This record gives sequence, structure tokens and C-alpha cells, in this order.
Amino acid sequence: MTNGQRNPADDRRRRLSLAIMSPILWRIMAVNLLALGVFGGGILYLDQFRDNLMDQHIASLEAQAEIIAAALGESAAAGPESVDLTPLPARQMIQRLAPPTGTRARLFSVGGTLIADSRDMGPARSVYTVPLPPEGETQSLKDRFIAWLNRSLDKLGSNQNLPLYTERPDQQASDYAEVVAALAGESQTLVRRLENGTLLISVAEPVQRFRRVLGALMLSADSARIQAIIEQERLTILRVISIAIAITLLLSVFLAGTIARPIRGLARAADRVKGGIGRSEVLHKFTARRDEIGSLSRSLASMTQRLYRQLDAMEQFAADVTHEIKNPLSSLRSAVETLQRSDDPEIQAKLLGIIQDDVRRLDRLISDIADASRLDAELSRSHMEPVDVGLLVTTLIEAYRTTMGKRQTVIDFEPPEPGQFVINGIEGRLGQVMRNLIDNALSFTPKGGDINVYLAKEKGCLVILVEDEGPGLPEGAETRIFERFYTERPSRELFGRHSGLGLSISRQIVEAHGGRIEARNRSESGPDAAEKAQSGAQFRIELPLE
Repeated sequence: MTNGQRNPADDRRRRLSLAIMSPILWRIMAVNLLALGVFGGGILYLDQFRDNLMDQHIASLEAQAEIIAAALGESAAAGPESVDLTPLPARQMIQRLAPPTGTRARLFSVGGTLIADSRDMGPARSVYTVPLPPEGETQSLKDRFIAWLNRSLDKLGSNQNLPLYTERPDQQASDYAEVVAALAGESQTLVRRLENGTLLISVAEPVQRFRRVLGALMLSADSARIQAIIEQERLTILRVISIAIAITLLLSVFLAGTIARPIRGLARAADRVKGGIGRSEVLHKFTARRDEIGSLSRSLASMTQRLYRQLDAMEQFAADVTHEIKNPLSSLRSAVETLQRSDDPEIQAKLLGIIQDDVRRLDRLISDIADASRLDAELSRSHMEPVDVGLLVTTLIEAYRTTMGKRQTVIDFEPPEPGQFVINGIEGRLGQVMRNLIDNALSFTPKGGDINVYLAKEKGCLVILVEDEGPGLPEGAETRIFERFYTERPSRELFGRHSGLGLSISRQIVEAHGGRIEARNRSESGPDAAEKAQSGAQFRIELPLE
């Protein structure tokens, strides 16, 4: 494979590596798994469920103890005047009634001695067997995990605070607090903890006949069945949570992919733009999405296009500046070369005048170019504040009227009420726009002509009109007059007195304020015949009101 070719497998591995290393992916997975883990942990902690089962089991044992104790009181007593139980009938009844219930029954006499124990009455008597695991067999990882989980969750409960059950070989009623209470005529239930963690429920019921206590019956049963139910429920819930975790991981990867992959694509495109490597189209790849990624992509694409337009404008501006500066420089060079070869004082004086005009033209051109080049930066740094445009225009026109002296041109303007036309803007730059338009109107309006300035509100915008009575705009020049270095001056004006940047700068300032500026001939804008007959140009500015 050549160096210029890319391996698709390497690309897939690179994308997979980027996806795995994505911080967004890990954060999404952490948030989802944390929420699921808290929820699942709460479900796995079935303490309330276990308590309900224990309460039902205790109620069942209490009912059994009450029934068996009543039967013993009626059948195991020697007669109405008996003060104790008859051992043989009592053992026979215990042997008959206790095994079907699956509980261990112990009967104590009034003196506290053990009369009968159902555990010692079975066929195997007191021989107990404990099943051992097969030799050499080890638990699987799954079984060890489930056993560890059950032990951990059991430790969270209140079972660890219960007293440990102990049993002596020669049992007496005094060994068990519940039996002592039963011999005193009160039923009592106690829960103890076995060494293997299982709970043991003991219910003691007094054996009575005609309200006389003849003995105490103690029924006991462990919570192995309840523990098995709890563990089975935990296993079921664990399976559900495992499936939920798998689905959550897949959805997290998918969600992270829909977020991280487009962002990485936009970041790579931005790096290409920053590095100046072509004009990347990747930014437009996600513009159709109707979400934040699409909004970000559209904003970046718009910003990039504006950057490209700015670069193109800078390139064009540099070319225009070079072209405009070359003209006076060529004139200067020609005049200087001719001056060196000529001895005629009259010709020398004329050439010196040309040189002076070209120097002034260069100075004016460089000043306007410097103002235009720093305009964008200045507008971006400036802070817009409320500006009373009516007061601003009134002040400017009063200054023009004062300085025009004997000039016969009249500027017609009706000053508005203060605060009537207020917008957010940069006062100095808005004043520059008005000066450019008024200067332009003065240069085209003949002696004795009028210049009209109007302010009005239309559809939430401030409209400024500046009209003159000059020859009007040449056909097709309505847009071109706002281009840099374009000049269309009256024939009476000396060449080179204007750089052709004034209207271009005005448009730039107006657009920076969110408005627009356009030019037309007055004969195209009048609503009636009288106004259509008028000549001259009309400049219209629209600015959004505050």
C-alpha cells in the first residue's frame, strides 16, 4: 500500500479509539449508570419485602401455637383439677401435630423442664445431616458474585443487631425469655440470629386449662424459605438490571456518537480553517439537523463564510489600494522626471503644482484607507449606547449652517422632539455617516439648491432620508457608488479631491448597526407627478429602533 492511500481498517480502528476515548461518552455513561445503579441498588435492598414476609410468617406461627396449645390444654391434662401436663399424651400430640407444620415444637412443664421436643421424635431421632458440596467442585464466578451480593445486602439490614441463638443440651425454660413469659401466662415472640445469618423465629404460648397454666409451648422456625424467596427475587431483579445496563451502555454510546462525532467533525473543520487548508465544506454537513449540533454547525458555517468574505474583501481591498496608490505615484514619478529635464520656469512651476496636488491626494487617500481598514476593529471594540439621532442630526445641521457662510445652498430640516428617535449605536460613527451624506449632497447640489433631511419611523425602524437637487445617479450606479474607490463627481470639482471611500465606510457603519443604506434618484421615489419631475439623488438609511 502506498503512502498516499489510507487503510479503511485503520480508519475504523481510529474512529473506534476516538469514540472510546471520548470524555463525553464517559460522562454520559457515568450519569446514566449512576442513576441506574442507585435505582437498582434500592430495588435489590428488599428489606421491606423481607419484613412483610417475616410478619406473615410470625402471624402464622402464632396461630399454630395458639391452636396446638389449646389442644394440649384440653387433651394432655389429667383432669379439671390438674396442675401439670401428662407427659405421654403431650408427647403423642406434639408428635402428631408438629411435623405437618414444618416447625419445631418444644413443650415445657410448669416447673420449667422440657417434656417434649419434636426434633427428637422423628425416625432419625437426634441424628442430623448437613449436605456438603461435591469434592473438587468450585463455585462459578456468577455464583460467587451472587453469594457476595446477598451477604453484602444482608449486612445492610438490621439482622446483625439481633441476639445470637444458642441451645444447651439440657434445655430449661429459663434458657428462653419467651418461655418464661408464657409460663407467666403471656404469649411472646422473639427473633434471633443463627450463626449462618438465617433468622430463627420463636413463639411461646401458655398451655392453659380453665385459665390455669399447665405448661408452655414453644414453636420455632427459621427464615430459610424467606431467604430463598428474597435471593430469588434479587436474582430476577439482577437479570433485569443487567439487561437495562447493557441497553443503557448501547444507548449511551449511540447518544455520545450523535454528539461527539459531529463535534469532532466540526472541530477538525475549524482546524482546517485555522490552518488555512482549503475552504472546508464539513461545516455544512450537519446544518440540516434540527438540534443544538445543527444550530452550532449553522453558526460556525455562517461565521466561516463571513471570515472567507472578509478575507476576500481584504484581498480585494489590498488590490484596490495598490491600484489607487499607483495612479498618484505614477503621476508623481512622471512629474519629477520631467522636472529634472526641464529648465523652463513656467513648466517647472506647473509640474510643482502637479506634485503638490498628488502629494495631497496621496495624503488624503492614505488617511481614508487607514480609517477604512481600522473601522471593523473599532466597531467590534466599541460599546453601543442609546443615541438620540434627532438631537445628533440637529446639532450637525446647525454646525453646517453656521460654517457655510455665504454659500447659497439651503439645508431643510425640521428638528424633532428630544427623545423621539433613540437607537442603540455609536454616536461618533453615526455622525460620520451623516457628515458623509451631507458632504456628498453639498458637492452635487448647485448654488441656490436645497438639501432635504427627514427623520421618520416606519415598521419599528428609524428612517433617515437625505435628498439633493443635483444631477442624480447615473444609470446602474445605485449599488456601485457604495463600492470602495468608486467616484462619480460633478464636472466642476477638481479631480482627486475624494478617495471614493466615504459611502463605502458609511455602508459599513450602517450595517454594523443592523441597518441598511440604499440610494436612488428622486424621480424614481416620488408618489406624485410634481415630485417625479424633481431631479437629484436620495439616500435612505434604515436603523432598528431601541
